[in-house]
Amino acid sequence: MSVLSPNSVFTSLQQDGPFAVTRDAVVAHPFSQSVRDWVKNVQKDANNVSKYRALRSQIFEFLGIDSFSQIQALIEDEELREQRSERALYLLGNMFGINGNLNEIENRIDEYARTADAVIHSIKGKILAPYASHIENTNEIEVTNNPVELLLIMFNNKYHKKARFEARRKLILMTLAGSIEQRERETEIETKFSAFLAFLNGYVWSRELKIGELDPVYLHSHHSEEDYSCSEVAVLSPQQAKLVQLNKREQLTLLKRRSFTVGERQIPIYVSIRKKPPEAKVLKLLRKNQKNPAVAVDDELGLMAVLDSVSDIKAFQKHMTRSASQANSLMVLEDISDSLTERSEYHSRAVGSSSKTPMMKFFARLGGMRVEFIIHTNRTWLNYMYQRDVAHNEYEVKRMFDTGVIELLFPMDIFHLNHRKTRDEMIQFFRKQIES
Repeated sequence: MSVLSPNSVFTSLQQDGPFAVTRDAVVAHPFSQSVRDWVKNVQKDANNVSKYRALRSQIFEFLGIDSFSQIQALIEDEELREQRSERALYLLGNMFGINGNLNEIENRIDEYARTADAVIHSIKGKILAPYASHIENTNEIEVTNNPVELLLIMFNNKYHKKARFEARRKLILMTLAGSIEQRERETEIETKFSAFLAFLNGYVWSRELKIGELDPVYLHSHHSEEDYSCSEVAVLSPQQAKLVQLNKREQLTLLKRRSFTVGERQIPIYVSIRKKPPEAKVLKLLRKNQKNPAVAVDDELGLMAVLDSVSDIKAFQKHMTRSASQANSLMVLEDISDSLTERSEYHSRAVGSSSKTPMMKFFARLGGMRVEFIIHTNRTWLNYMYQRDVAHNEYEVKRMFDTGVIELLFPMDIFHLNHRKTRDEMIQFFRKQIES
């Protein structure tokens, strides 16, 4: 289900939905014709009426009021706002299971606000980098982390429509960040990430190398004119790479590799180990149209590996299983998909993903953890980086636009972005970066 659909869990953020931010704050003119029209529109859908009543109850309880008419008094009375803000922080602390005094709760809520800002900054810094001036945050919203202050801005007619929308957006993103942080505490993800790194360093990587020691090599690749897929690749030392004069449709890509030992053989492997940052998890919740991170975020721990051949991949898989056993844990592989051979094809359920992306993908359950593994050969990894309709940067653009997340966060009537045109332009932007 798209985040833009009528039954989306993010209806309150849809600018073409029943709760759209209008030119004037709703409480500014409670008996105006526009408010009357809005009430009639909401009443057409019983589901929207239920959502409105739930939202209204939450707002009243959060602000400690009984009607919208009391909001203006809160806006004008600074001392009263401070009292309600302190009360609201305790309510949020209990909701998210935050143990501590008021100062500790406030610091945690500030973290949620920084994550909300980081969501917008991450999009502005990459997927919509050429349009940064279009989507830049209003300064007043950027520096406001107090949930009560943000909520009151939504009802304050002194603020422009864009600022009131951004206040609402920041509150919703903060709520998602809070759910994610609570989930991380409950699942002890930081502890598990440290344990996974300790397992790799203690049992998987070659003991002849120091922790963090990497061997730099370059992949010299040739790419087809038709779709820029990798047609040939050679592994070069840094000294050999210095002698290469790149021609058209050639790439020189640096890899810093570790190694693992099988018998007397040292097998090189490039590894990227990651724990998803909070802003990436928030974006995933939006893409999946979910508010529950336990349902939507199943790849908190991940490892991507690149090896020279399919036989090396099989050796790595076997080595991992044996290493887990040495660490006194069984390793079970779940949700396996392997499209590295010509007999199979990768089919992803993710919006924007391409079936042209060969890889081995599985989840490994070991040591109380569930880790996502994505494994490539040199050639398939280069396709993942560079091939048309496959390259990861293109995929990021497609999944953010095609799931409706960009339109949800940056509606056209506020940010003046033509989403279809911008999507195509950004794909061309990344293709130009790759091929030039």
